[in-house]
Amino acid sequence: MPSILQRLQQATKTMSRRKILLLVLGCSTVSLLIHQGAQLSWYPKLFPLSCPPLRESPPRPKHMTVAFLKTHKTAGTTVQNILFRFAERHNLTVALPHPSCEHQFCYPRNFSAHFVHPATRPPHVLASHLRFDRAELERLMPPGTVYVTILREPAAMFESLFSYYNQYCPAFRRVPNASLEAFLRTPEAYYRAGEHFAMFAHNTLAFDLGGDNERSPRDDATYLAGLIRQVEEVFSLVMIAEYFDESLVLLRRLLAWDLDDVLYAKLNARAASSRLAAIPEALARAARAWNALDASLYDHFNATFWRRVAHAGRACVEREARELREARQRLLRRCFGDDPVLRPAAQIRTKQLQPWQPSRKVDIMGYDLPGGGAGPATEACLKLAMPEVQYSNYLLRKQKRRGGARARPEPVLDNPPPRPIRAIPRSPQGS
Repeated sequence: MPSILQRLQQATKTMSRRKILLLVLGCSTVSLLIHQGAQLSWYPKLFPLSCPPLRESPPRPKHMTVAFLKTHKTAGTTVQNILFRFAERHNLTVALPHPSCEHQFCYPRNFSAHFVHPATRPPHVLASHLRFDRAELERLMPPGTVYVTILREPAAMFESLFSYYNQYCPAFRRVPNASLEAFLRTPEAYYRAGEHFAMFAHNTLAFDLGGDNERSPRDDATYLAGLIRQVEEVFSLVMIAEYFDESLVLLRRLLAWDLDDVLYAKLNARAASSRLAAIPEALARAARAWNALDASLYDHFNATFWRRVAHAGRACVEREARELREARQRLLRRCFGDDPVLRPAAQIRTKQLQPWQPSRKVDIMGYDLPGGGAGPATEACLKLAMPEVQYSNYLLRKQKRRGGARARPEPVLDNPPPRPIRAIPRSPQGS
């Protein structure tokens, strides 16, 4: 009696290449569902897994140690959620802030390993807001950690910062009628360097990256070159928010992940009524001029991003990005109904999915689960759309239970005051 292998070989003699490919892919999908069912990996598997095929032998295993510098108003919350879910599926430890730091690592203070909750050390993944400090992160994260971050076009980012932090940043509160145009007409009339939350009003990207946000590339090109060099020495990938799906394709390639690992729901998005539909060209120029250091950083890393896309093969990256978008839409419909839409927080019945609202003037949207859901699929959908605060609290509780009795927390001041803004020392001339 012929073996299964012999019968398969006989059958394939009369099949076209397309039919053989479909047969192989079908078998792979069944095998994947059997193997990963216990991990709630019920997402539709995407093919091809690599484009062009990886030539590594044996294939690289998935990289499990990642530090994501979550910059402000750059789609970082969505990237954070991707990393949180990956960490959960693979039973990895996520570094989370000490309670006295709330849900950020005592930002805007320079990051310190002491800001990390002891129940979440040593970590595999870090993805909460912090001000970058290379030495402290390297002290916390294991060797071989991959560092990534994300930037956004400075004019669009500044409009978002102005709206989101309008009630917190003194420079924004001083502006009559909360007018972005009025602020950008004469920013010096409202801005005070060094006051609390001043970094949200001037070169926020540079500040988050550990730089001196008061420097101007027009006055000091050497400082800009030094800051760029420091970023390039540490970060293996700088993603670009305007090309989010393409960025995720590069991320998954860098980490040897599947496209399934970077499926996402858009999080922390403002309602249309809370943002400008389009930024007038003159206003965009003024925003870039005021945030000239951020603009120079963005222009540089946007160019390097597209060089990386070209190196990977632009047509290939675009195809994977298209497959990612199609799979994402299927997943959103499966989780949130045939017409998945972002809803105001007041319309979200599932408490775990209600996003934090920064003020009465800004509406942050979210998804809600259809009624009656239960089981692994519902739990996976819940995590997909879970806002940062709820997910961080959930992971902290879970990791504390997993760790059992821990050492007493390292002392951190309650409600720590912001430290004076410290800048990276100026690089020597010619270095």
